[in-house]
Amino acid sequence: MSFLSSMNISASAMTAQRLRLDIASQNIANIDTTRTATGGPYRRRMVVLEAQAESNFRKTLMNAAGKSRQQSSGGVKVSQVVEDTSPLKSVYDPEHPDADENGYVQMPNVDLIKETVDSMSATRSYEANITAFNAIKMMASKALEIGK
Repeated sequence: MSFLSSMNISASAMTAQRLRLDIASQNIANIDTTRTATGGPYRRRMVVLEAQAESNFRKTLMNAAGKSRQQSSGGVKVSQVVEDTSPLKSVYDPEHPDADENGYVQMPNVDLIKETVDSMSATRSYEANITAFNAIKMMASKALEIGK
């Protein structure tokens, strides 16, 4: 594994964690949204991450020929952003414009505590990948100094 592929792995993780943080922020921003463009209240969104295989033609060819069974990880990618299917919250507020005939309003299924924890987790993961990225840069710099 070269220095550049190590940097690409950390960069892919930072991109994925940034999207996780963006989605958590979007969920928090819409915590009280009772009407969306598609109709009905906002539904919490979640990011699904999956391993990204390293795109190396030689490795792919060797695997296809049956000469190598090694699979190396090439980072992470966002496979999709899905809506949470958990039930919506019913809140009694007969004066709300979206209240039904019984006075209940369907509120988003966003939990502020869950979103805060997701935000903190994404931030910590992002910071860990920055640390790894900087360590790789430092190793590359020291390797170049050896040749002097």
